[in-house]
Amino acid sequence: MMKLFDKIRTKLNTYDKQKIRPGRRHIDSNREIGAIAYLFIGLFLVMLVYLGYFTQVKSKNIINNTYNKRQALLESRIIRGDILSREGNVLATTMSDNDGGYYRSYPYRNTFAHIVGYSTHGVLGVESMENYTLLSCDGNIANRIRNDLAGRKNHGDNVYTTLNTAMQEAAYDAMDDRRGAVVAMDVKTGEILCVVSKPDFDPNEVMGRWDVLNADTENSPLLNRAFLGSYPPGSTFKIVTALEYLKEHNGNVHDYGFECKGSFEYKGSIINCYNETSHGWVNFDDSFAKSCNSSFANISSMLDKKKFSDTLSELMFNRQLPLPFKYSMAFSDIGKDSSTDDLLQTGIGQGRTLISPIHMLMITSAIANDGILMRPYVVSEIQNTDGGTISTNSVREYGRLIDSGYSESLRKMMREVVVNGTAQRVLDTNGYKISGKTGSAEYSSNKSLSHAWFTGFAGNDDPEIAVTVIVEGGGSGGAVAAPIAKRVFDAYFE
Repeated sequence: MMKLFDKIRTKLNTYDKQKIRPGRRHIDSNREIGAIAYLFIGLFLVMLVYLGYFTQVKSKNIINNTYNKRQALLESRIIRGDILSREGNVLATTMSDNDGGYYRSYPYRNTFAHIVGYSTHGVLGVESMENYTLLSCDGNIANRIRNDLAGRKNHGDNVYTTLNTAMQEAAYDAMDDRRGAVVAMDVKTGEILCVVSKPDFDPNEVMGRWDVLNADTENSPLLNRAFLGSYPPGSTFKIVTALEYLKEHNGNVHDYGFECKGSFEYKGSIINCYNETSHGWVNFDDSFAKSCNSSFANISSMLDKKKFSDTLSELMFNRQLPLPFKYSMAFSDIGKDSSTDDLLQTGIGQGRTLISPIHMLMITSAIANDGILMRPYVVSEIQNTDGGTISTNSVREYGRLIDSGYSESLRKMMREVVVNGTAQRVLDTNGYKISGKTGSAEYSSNKSLSHAWFTGFAGNDDPEIAVTVIVEGGGSGGAVAAPIAKRVFDAYFE
């Protein structure tokens, strides 16, 4: 900027020293000065636009920062707004105490702990995401003025979420005292319907028990495992491996066959089936339905490593996700230079591959929705204290993750998992159909220990919702995780 000023000053001095007369030199000088003036005007306009963007678009993020002292000022003038479920049930509200002060109350206690969050010690969940909104007042201006003159606090705006109370309670109760997470979403809209993470905490007690909760590294009760957990996907990843095989064979899998003897050896690498089960002769669909590790290791050995890596990228591995909240990025290091063992391990969802439950849910939702992923969101509407609508979140498409023909094939295969495969425990439903994939993911040198996974969708002929469950150390996905998902599906369809 100083260089521009110096240039203008030099030009003006030169112009003053010149003899003013009609001529080319005089005209050129005027043009140069005019160009510089227009440049300054342009820079000034750019600065105004940026300032407007910074204060309007980014102001929410700035004020939501826990280090911003303006929060304390807002809290001194405004009663924090309510957080409600999609049905209007109050999930968080501000109450007055006997001393004329206020405190935050969470009527459902632990049930919504991680997704609703808490409003102290840096805040969490929706309390954090919508901190600025909850401390903003867009109510009737006359009432606001009267309250200001009387020294009374105004009530902040209320946040309506997409959370389904019945599904949330069903997921929470079904998890019981197990470690892990449950997350569900509407595949047509991207609405997050429930989020449960365990171990959990009572947000009403965060203030008094903060040091204990924060220091509990063994249980990590403050960690939202649904979004921030990173787990080996186990056999749920066979969805991805199957997709790659379909792509490389243009959807033609009728010629595939394999004799499973409980293990598979290829170039020095050995892959065993879960509990060393021998599945016998299996075709492609059988391999998927029975979750045959040996067959899928054989399938993986045929895949093009570079194309497999590209498919993983298309499914958002090693990439940012279209999510409005904090999450763990999925990881896979498969590539053209990967070893044979890496390829086989990745193909069955083991090795160094990691994924969060919310990411697995997004892939599952895309399959259910003809290959198209809708942008997930958890806040549906903002209302002022008078019930007036301030803003609404609209349904938005993120984009196509999977070709429609391949997603249709995967839907049929996932239905077979429930009808004739590893998830038959959830076949009996009332008025709707479940499709899915189970998984048992080894996570330590002790091969007898595994996380239990289930990811799937439900509806009639047109899937409506998807649910993903992980139970840490749960063992069999079909025996442990799938029944938990069924209780969540039941709560939605009953």
